[in-house]
Amino acid sequence: MALEQQIMTALKAAMLAKDEAALRSLRAIKAAILLSKTAEGAAGELSEDGEIKLLQKMVKQRKDSLEIFTQQGREDLAQKEREEIVIIEKFLPQQMDAASVRAVLVQLVAQAGASSPADMGKVMGLASKELAGKAEGKMIATIVRELLSGQ
Repeated sequence: MALEQQIMTALKAAMLAKDEAALRSLRAIKAAILLSKTAEGAAGELSEDGEIKLLQKMVKQRKDSLEIFTQQGREDLAQKEREEIVIIEKFLPQQMDAASVRAVLVQLVAQAGASSPADMGKVMGLASKELAGKAEGKMIATIVRELLSGQ
């Protein structure tokens, strides 16, 4: 089932359950999908990769906001961001753990023939294709940096 149909089904269920956090999150996802479908240059349809990237972007935005709200002591706003992150992540593929990501990256470093931090761009290019939607970019970059610096 396409993401848009999943969102609509979940939205109806959230309305019936009167789940405020789910409603807020699902409406945000629906709005983001509509914006991307009607954006200039868009074909009117969103590919599966596009859907994943859209959801990842939404989670990242909320994590950034969560960090800011936590620093400023705004627990009320931080809690809303946490709730939305949980709902949005339900529609993302299962994320890989650090050990699994490291195993894949070790293979990619060997495949690229990378040996120094200067080769990070080559490895990151391969890694972003291989691990798209499966791992957070920040974690990938940190592990690649560790592997290339020889730690």
